[in-house]
Amino acid sequence: MPKILLVDDETQLITMVQMRLEANGYEVITASDGQEGLEKAKSESPDLIMMDVMMPKMDGYKACGLLKNDTRYAKIPIILFTARAQQDDQEVGKEVGADAYITKPFEPPVLLAKIKELLDKTS
Repeated sequence: MPKILLVDDETQLITMVQMRLEANGYEVITASDGQEGLEKAKSESPDLIMMDVMMPKMDGYKACGLLKNDTRYAKIPIILFTARAQQDDQEVGKEVGADAYITKPFEPPVLLAKIKELLDKTS
């Protein structure tokens, strides 16, 4: 069962996405800020990481960049998801190595398709 690390500071969103992912056969680990997300990415070795951009302690861009610059974690696909839909924000996401960028609110089928696509590439 693929393991997904979900990092967001909005507990309602975490609960909603976690239920959706678990209903689709994924194991879900959660973290509520960028620092905790970074620590869990290193301790749990998830198959994929979904990370909000705007979070306390460390934003998603910084956490993504730190993981992608570490050879031990660089291969883990990272989806940044955020309410910030500007082209500039997506460019920053690319610069820090994010594998995908999904804007909130998002359609669950779109998210599930992107997760499957990224996991299929790594398997």
